[in-house]
This record gives sequence, structure tokens and C-alpha cells, in this order.
Amino acid sequence: MPCGLRRKLPSLVFVLLLALATASVAAAAEGGFAPVEPASPNAHHIRNAYFLILGFTAAIFLIVESLLVIFIWKYRSRGRPRAVEGAQVHGHTRLELIWTAIPVVILVIIAGFVFYELPNIDSAPAAADPIHITVEGHQYYWQFDYPNHARSIGTLHVPVGAVVDLKVVATDVIHSWWIPALGGKIQAIPGHPNHTWFKATKPGSYEGQCAQLCGVFHGSMHGNVLAQSQQAYEHYISTWKDTIGKQIWSGVCATCHGNLGQGGYGPAIANNTLLRQPSALAGIVRHGFTGTQGAMPPVGDTWPAEELNALVGYVKKNIYKPAPVGATSGG
Repeated sequence: MPCGLRRKLPSLVFVLLLALATASVAAAAEGGFAPVEPASPNAHHIRNAYFLILGFTAAIFLIVESLLVIFIWKYRSRGRPRAVEGAQVHGHTRLELIWTAIPVVILVIIAGFVFYELPNIDSAPAAADPIHITVEGHQYYWQFDYPNHARSIGTLHVPVGAVVDLKVVATDVIHSWWIPALGGKIQAIPGHPNHTWFKATKPGSYEGQCAQLCGVFHGSMHGNVLAQSQQAYEHYISTWKDTIGKQIWSGVCATCHGNLGQGGYGPAIANNTLLRQPSALAGIVRHGFTGTQGAMPPVGDTWPAEELNALVGYVKKNIYKPAPVGATSGG
């Protein structure tokens, strides 16, 4: 190898590794490994902490990998017989102190920055009238209860710019509330309420997912926050009863039984006469059911009679499809 190229090799290796690291960071952001674009102050501070740690780890990766390649090249055998030892490198006290001190300094910087950001993540900003909403985790859906006894299933309605205080609970097993654009995760634990907050800074629909393995159908336990104008929020609060039957069907029943009751994870129920009987339907959703296709949890153990009646009304109109008179099952 020419002498000039040999001298330039470490620099070329470093540039190549730098390009690869930059490309990988960009790919990670596009592939969902970096935090989503924040839409709440606490999510902004979480993102800041993430990129600080990412910067240090990327720099450490580049330095370590570059030195590894350089040392492999510099201390290669150069045709020396395998049985002959290479040149021995003895300890260097100053160098050893430096590579011990640098990690300590890095950890101190990261810890200091995280503790500086933590109050901004954990504590909601002062607000004259925050909105207090209860988030209740069930297998396998989220239920939201508002200050004036309004309710929604699957989608949380909030006004843009308002501080929203969330009381996060669960009725059956441990769940985890997480809307990445609006802050960090928090556990929903039966009998142990937790609190978190967010303030949506711009209108939009923000998707989330239960982040705790809570059962066999956990992957379908999605959450959604719909940030709208104050007028749109108040309109939903005043008219929620008009849509609660559809919300229960779409956000709870259809998850297992299909949008039209055609079956899926759960059995087909579109032509089941129980859908027309409020008392029978109430017994199943409040107490659960065990059949040949598995067990159904008590998904509606907190639904009052008016919501069950709304569900019955919705399925009678949109889902219940009785078999034609005189029809027989195929054999």
C-alpha cells in the first residue's frame, strides 16, 4: 500500500464511520426510533433529554469504532509468524485516568440535564382551571370520564391549549397509558391511581398504544387524543350521549367481533338474538362469558344502564342481521 494512502487511512475510516452514523440516525428518526414530533410541553422536554443522550452515545460509538479500526490496522501481524508475540504495550497512567474521568463527566452531564428537565416533565404548568379527566384501562380499550359525567370510548376529546390533568386507573389488569406526542408513559394499576398531564399545543389527532402487555389481545388496545377548538370540545361534551352507543360498539365490541359483527378474534355475532335483549347483553358485558372459542372479559362492568341501552339501540339498527325466515344452516 502506498505510504500516503496508509497515512490517510485512519482519517478515511473516521469519515466513513461518521457518514454511516449520521445516516443511521436519520433513518432511525424516519423509522420511528426517535421521538415523534412533540405537541405538548412535557413531550418537548422528553425529546430534549433523548437527543442529549443520543449525541453522547453517537460520539462514543464513533470514537470507539474508529480507534478499533485504527488499532487493528496499526498492530496487524505484518507477516509475523502466529507463534511470535507482537510488540507489548505497557500501562499509561495519564491515559487511564483520562478514559476513567471522561465517562464520569458524561454521566454527570446527562444526570444533571435530566434532573433539570424532570420538573418540566412531571409538573403541569400553573393553570387557572385545568381539565380533570379520568383515564380508565380495560381489556382491551380506554374509557374517558369528563368533569360533567360525559364519557367517551377510545378517543379522548380535549381543547387545544388547555392543561389536562389525567387520573389514570385500571379495573382488571395493569395497563400503560402512552400518547408519544403528548408525554411519557404512565401505568394504569388497579386500586392505585396515577396522575399525568399534557397540554396540546396544536390541533390534531394523536395516536397511542397501551405500552404494557395486558393480555392476548393487547396489540389492539389503541388510544387516541383528539385536540380541537374549545367550541368543538364543548359540543362533544354536550352531545356525547348521541354517539356513545356507536363508540362502545366500535371501540370495544368490534375490536374482537368485527365492525359488522362478522367475527374475528371473537365469534360472529351479527345474527345473535342476544344483541336485541338488553338484560342478556348486560349480563354478558358486565360479567364476561366463557365459551368454546375462549373467554370474554367483563368489558362493560362500569357501563350504566343508559349506555347499555344506547349500545343495544345501535346494534339493533346497524349490526343485528337475523337469518332470513325459513333459512336453514348448510350441512
